[in-house]
Amino acid sequence: MPVHPSAIIDASAEIHPTVQIGPHVVIDGPVRIGPHCRIAPSVVIMGHTTIGAECEIHAHAVIGDTPQDHAYEDGLSYCVIGNSCVIREGVTVHRGTADGSSTVIGDDCLLMTNSHVGHNCQVGDHVTLISGALLGGHVTVGPRAVISGNAAVHQFVRIGELAMISGLGKIVKDVPPFFMTDRDGAIVGVNRIGLLRAGLTSDERREINNAFRLIYRSSGGREAMIQRLDESLTTDAGRRLLAFMTEDSPRGVTRGRNRAPQKA
Repeated sequence: MPVHPSAIIDASAEIHPTVQIGPHVVIDGPVRIGPHCRIAPSVVIMGHTTIGAECEIHAHAVIGDTPQDHAYEDGLSYCVIGNSCVIREGVTVHRGTADGSSTVIGDDCLLMTNSHVGHNCQVGDHVTLISGALLGGHVTVGPRAVISGNAAVHQFVRIGELAMISGLGKIVKDVPPFFMTDRDGAIVGVNRIGLLRAGLTSDERREINNAFRLIYRSSGGREAMIQRLDESLTTDAGRRLLAFMTEDSPRGVTRGRNRAPQKA
């Protein structure tokens, strides 16, 4: 294991022998790091943090520090990073607040410079946080979502799979899967290019386009809208969208650019 002599590594840490550790790295606590990771200079990894295989953590990132939450009482909480993640310069990822809770980042995620993942966030596989993107506590981000530069996501918000959040976006309500927002957090359309790149079938893409119109362009209350979605969505992707729309949420679903989603 090539470890720079200036690195400070806690005796309780479990680090695979193939890990590269650069100058002035601090590993504080029972950190676990999987094979073939590269830890760049001045990285700090703390607490009960687990990092998977083949991750790159760039200079001055801080992983697993205590949450920025007044409710934190020095409990035993966790931070989990998946395999093949790239965490760029200045990124911060905080561990959970409550005793036994975790902040989790999936596999093959890209966290660009100075992005932040708050306590208890659950981030799916293949997610991209562009530079300066901020996730408040307890945010859930679905697979392959993109949070663009300097967007801020309010605590407890859900971001659906393959959603795309605008740069400088202000996101205070849930963003359904497969849709795109503007800077005000309003839905502006379907993430068509993202769906193609992700390999969704033509039937799935057609259903999602139809669902967008049902949610944001049709009349009637929420109950009628959900019923129409249930009747029309038959593909796997369509049913995942329906599940998101019917799941309980403390924030509620965001509006369209010109109108709100149907209410009861």
